[in-house]
This record gives sequence, C-alpha cells and structure tokens, in this order.
Amino acid sequence: MAPFGKIYSYPGNPRVERAQVVAAFNGLEVPLTEGFKMMVDNKTPEFLAKFPMGKVPALECADGFCIAESGAICYYLARSGPKKDQLLGNDPKTQALIDQWVFLAETDLIQDVIPPAAMVLYKVYAWDEERYNKSVEATVRVLRRIETALQDGQKYLVGDNVTLADIMIAGCVFFASRFLIDAEMRKEIPNVVAWAQRLAALPEFKPLGEFNMLETRVKP
Repeated sequence: MAPFGKIYSYPGNPRVERAQVVAAFNGLEVPLTEGFKMMVDNKTPEFLAKFPMGKVPALECADGFCIAESGAICYYLARSGPKKDQLLGNDPKTQALIDQWVFLAETDLIQDVIPPAAMVLYKVYAWDEERYNKSVEATVRVLRRIETALQDGQKYLVGDNVTLADIMIAGCVFFASRFLIDAEMRKEIPNVVAWAQRLAALPEFKPLGEFNMLETRVKP
C-alpha cells in the first residue's frame, strides 16, 4: 500500500512519534522524510509555499493535502481510518474527555518537558536551575493528575480502549522518561508506570520506543 503521506521534521521529534502511533492504529503509513535539514529545508520557497509558518512537524499527504501543527496532524490522521470512533469517541461527552487530555498534553505537559530537554538533551538552552526546577514541578503536577485518572484499575485515560488521549499524553511521558522521569519520581506514579508499560507492549506504540526506567534524571 502506498504511503498515506510523509512528515517533515528532524529525527526524534516526540510530536512526530505520536502522529505515527495514531497512523498505525488506522493502518496508515506516514514515514518521516529522509535527509530533512532543519533551518535549511524548512526555509525554502517550496516548503513555505506548502507550510507558510515553516514549522515542523508538517504533513504532506499523497493527494497533495498539507497540514501543520502536531495536534491538527494527529486529529486528521485519527479521523482518516477505521479506528476513528475508538480514537476520538462517538458521543459528545467521550469526545470532550478525550479533548481534555489532548489539550493538557499540548498546553501543559509538552511545554513542561521541553525546557529540561533543551537544556540536557539538545543543549540549545543554557543551564538554568530555577527554570529547570519549575519545569520539573509542573511535570510532576501533570503526572499526579494522570495517576489519579488511572486509579481503581482504570487501564486507559478514557473508556476501555486506547484513544487519542492516551497517545498524546504518552508521547510526552515516553519522551520525558528518556531524561527526566527517574526512580524517585516513579514512586509517586505507579499507575502511570503500569499504563505506560501496557502501552509500550502494543505494536502500534512502537514509534514511541520504550518507556525508560531511568534511575537518575539527566543533568549537566
């Protein structure tokens, strides 16, 4: 089967990985464009004609349809296959609950984990202990919220199956497990750990890689 589309981005972008998980649930192939050079290829007239903001990730579909913004990409991929109702819900209340988690992932969680990542992984931010600690505190606050949602044997964030809520939150959590979520932090969130490990065992979640059991968080 021909690819549904292709995603422009730099390698290892967690926003791309979760889009590929959504695509996997719907049986859609959306590979990352090979050889893409950030700050070079996304500044060309050809790229800007399709994506005027020059941002990544950016999805170009086989039919020529183009869309940017990672949340919009994930929603479009979720709507474009047989698992649409499972991923997005089929009644207003379920849809609202899923949206609640999606927006939490986009407006809080990913924004909380990016500054530490930029300091210790990508090293594009100078080390700022105060900002780092604030980001850690904000991340822990969201993780505690997820922990509460997964109490009493709840396997997924909304309902009895994987939805876009799980995918969007997991994209951030798996990413943070590479450098931030350490053994001390995991003591507070056993339900989140079990949930992440359950998702990691599903073949569709392969793009996210492993949920890392980091002993000590990465610092300069």
